Amino acid sequence: MRHGKKVNHLGRKTAHRKAMLANMACSLIEHKRINTTVAKAKALKQFVEPIVTKSKVDTTHNRRIVFSKLRQKDAVTELFREVATKVGDRPGGYTRIIKLGNRLGDNAEMAMIELVDYNELYNAGKPSKKKSTRRSRRGSGAKAAAPAVQPTATKEEE
Repeated sequence: MRHGKKVNHLGRKTAHRKAMLANMACSLIEHKRINTTVAKAKALKQFVEPIVTKSKVDTTHNRRIVFSKLRQKDAVTELFREVATKVGDRPGGYTRIIKLGNRLGDNAEMAMIELVDYNELYNAGKPSKKKSTRRSRRGSGAKAAAPAVQPTATKEEE
């Protein structure tokens, strides 16, 4: 039985795997997209998404948690400054994996993993969507439905 074996070990010991994922995450934050194998990209996605979610709330505690995972001060600074402001309204799904085909040397499946909000090609056709809020039924429902009419100046008034 394989109960509780969700982690892909990627053919590495624990310390090596954690160090590799930390380095790949720092490269992803710095360059906004990286090429790697599909298995590593999927493992990196699971590693990076909670870190980006933590970066949306800039507190000392969250910075320390993220630094313990990434281990690079520059990457943490860029994550909390630039990346967090860009993904602030997104509820999740900060990364995208695009399969690229097989590598020539060993025929490994290759993929590009990128931060979603930094790809201008995919985001160019879509208009920026306003954040919709839920309105309660109580309150000024009739006021909001009726448009405000402003008087216009006519020639007689001039």
